[in-house]
Amino acid sequence: MHSADTRQQYVDPLEADGRRAVAEARRVVVKVGSSSLTTPDGLIDAGRIRDLVADLAARRELGQEVILVSSGAVAAGMSPLGMARRPRDLAAQQAAASVGQGLLVAAYTAELAAHGLTAAQVLLTVEDMMRRVQHRNAQRTLRRLLDIGALPIVNENDTVATHEIRFGDNDRLAALVAHLMRADALVLLSDVDALYDGNPSEEGTSVVRLVRDRSDLDGIDIGGSGKRGVGTGGMVTKVDSARIATEAGVPTVLTSAANARAALAGERVGTFFAPADGRRPSARQLWLAHATAGRGSLVLDPGAVEAVVREKASLLPAGVVKVWGEFSAGDPVDLRDESGTVVARGLVNYDAVEVPDLMGRSTRWLAREMGPSYERELVHRDDLVVL
Repeated sequence: MHSADTRQQYVDPLEADGRRAVAEARRVVVKVGSSSLTTPDGLIDAGRIRDLVADLAARRELGQEVILVSSGAVAAGMSPLGMARRPRDLAAQQAAASVGQGLLVAAYTAELAAHGLTAAQVLLTVEDMMRRVQHRNAQRTLRRLLDIGALPIVNENDTVATHEIRFGDNDRLAALVAHLMRADALVLLSDVDALYDGNPSEEGTSVVRLVRDRSDLDGIDIGGSGKRGVGTGGMVTKVDSARIATEAGVPTVLTSAANARAALAGERVGTFFAPADGRRPSARQLWLAHATAGRGSLVLDPGAVEAVVREKASLLPAGVVKVWGEFSAGDPVDLRDESGTVVARGLVNYDAVEVPDLMGRSTRWLAREMGPSYERELVHRDDLVVL
């Protein structure tokens, strides 16, 4: 069905060095999806969790620090609540997550204890990653847990999410945790063993072993959810998450949970995404680009778009022609061109209600007419990232 065994074929030195770096990583983040942890009827698969924990424990014995990002709370809670399929409404999803999260962590705790390891539950939301205070607190907590020898188990806090829960978010969460914790490697595990150049169920398709940059994905149709349909992330979110991680300099492997031990050992399984060359985005830039969502929008005239995108300048009130949404000073906002395309995101220095009186005005005029406190940018270039 698939292409011939590639183990004896030429291996690009970039891939070989990268996989060796994964095996020798001091700190690794491992993400596992819902479909890899549960049976077809939604129950937790004790055998799969046992195997995964054994693989992680083996890396711990070699001196690696391991952070596990685990989906599965909603899926695990479905059967105990008598749900035949994943619920569509938010309240039912949150109910399932509330039941399932306890079952999931209990299973991990028991299996880790058998290896002399302590499980530490860490529940995060996108909001936690958006706000600097929560962002830093999460970082400190995870660092402390690693220092004292615990194995953090991170999940999205589905029970209190204020917007629709998407399992695919945990792929992005894993990449952000890898960046947050300055991990040396990220391993994304699902029910698919690699990225393919076509439908893996069809003849003639091949595994994509190495992705150097985005151009290697040209012409490849990346889409569809997992085989089981328990999670909703699919291959798109996994590839996007790999890109987030590699932009931050974190080598990434995408493979199946069955290949976890081999992937962590640097063997040639799954798809390897090489870390980006050249200047890496700062923590602030990566955070703004991938851990925030615009609370509103500022529409820029062509001159302002040019200044922000090409010249990497701050956004001044004179370049804004329209404001959308409700936001407060300090919130992330999207910067759009006049066609509506988002070109950048940044932290705004004014409340939304103040912006209409500032639009089209120079900072010098605003300082003279409204006071010295108004002689500042709408969005400073240090708080802005081009998308």
